[in-house]
Amino acid sequence: MSEQMHKTIFDVSLSDEVADDLFVTKTMAVCIFEFFQKNSLFLWSDIHNCEDRAEAMAILLLHWDIPHYKAWLFDSYFLKNEEGSLQNEWNYHVCIMLPVKEDSSEKMEYYVIDPAHSSQLQKMFKWADDLTKNAFSYHIIKNGYTYIFPTGQISQQNWHFRNKQNFKWTMQGLAGINGVSNSGKAAVVFNKYKILRTQKSFTELKNRKPDFGK
Repeated sequence: MSEQMHKTIFDVSLSDEVADDLFVTKTMAVCIFEFFQKNSLFLWSDIHNCEDRAEAMAILLLHWDIPHYKAWLFDSYFLKNEEGSLQNEWNYHVCIMLPVKEDSSEKMEYYVIDPAHSSQLQKMFKWADDLTKNAFSYHIIKNGYTYIFPTGQISQQNWHFRNKQNFKWTMQGLAGINGVSNSGKAAVVFNKYKILRTQKSFTELKNRKPDFGK
C-alpha cells in the first residue's frame, strides 16, 4: 500500500540526515524498548511532557554510546495551516527513534520507543500513522541533541539544542511537571524535592549502563 493512502507524510525538508553506518540490531532495540518501558523513572501514563521524556532518553543513550534520533509528529494545521489533526488533540508528539539493522548489508529500518502508546517497538511510519486522527500529519527525523522547535516558522536549521536551561525543564518534565507553562512554574516551587529526587535517580541511571546485548 502506498504512503499516499495513509494519514501521514514524511517531511524531508525539515528532517536531519541519518548516518548509514550507525545502528543497533533488532534484538538490542527490543531490549532497549523493554528497559525504558519498565523503568519507573519514565511516567508513560502521562500523555504530556513527551519532549522531556524523549530528551532524558536521548541523554542516556548518548552517554551509553547507543545511536539514536528523535521522531517528531506534527498536526498539519499547527505546522502548515492545513487540514489534519493528531490523537489527544496534540499539536505535536515526539519520541526516541532507533536505527536498526542486523548487519551492514541490510536495509536500515527505523523503530520508535513510545510505551505510552504501544507495548512494543513500532516502525516510525506506523507510529506516525496510528497517532494521526485525521489526515494529514507530518513526521520528521531530528538528531538526538535537538531539544525542541522554535516559536513561529519551523525550518530544518533553527531548532533549539540541548543546554543547561532545557536540562532543568527535562528533569521537571520527567517528574511530571511542565515547567514552561504558567501552572508548571507554580508547581516547580512546591515540588523542588521531587525534582531533585528525579534528577538524582536520573544521574544514577546514566552512570549505570544496562546490558542490552548486541
